Amino acid sequence: MEIVWFLLIGLAAGWLAGMLMKGGGFGLLGDMIVGVIGALLGGFLFRLLGIGISGLLGTLIMATIGAMVLIALLRVVKRA
Repeated sequence: MEIVWFLLIGLAAGWLAGMLMKGGGFGLLGDMIVGVIGALLGGFLFRLLGIGISGLLGTLIMATIGAMVLIALLRVVKRA
């Protein structure tokens, strides 16, 4: 059941990050992939900074921030 929640949070985080970053998103599957990778990246960054997050809302915020960082990195790579 945890994987279902992880994927749902990843989907929501990817969509939210796409909207916040002034993008049209990447479609359902693309948003899920960006959100899931962003959740992993966000978890890594938050642990690196010593920030502890718990709960559904905290996880969604962390995943969204990670997805936003990933989208920014993808845009930099795409430009180069």
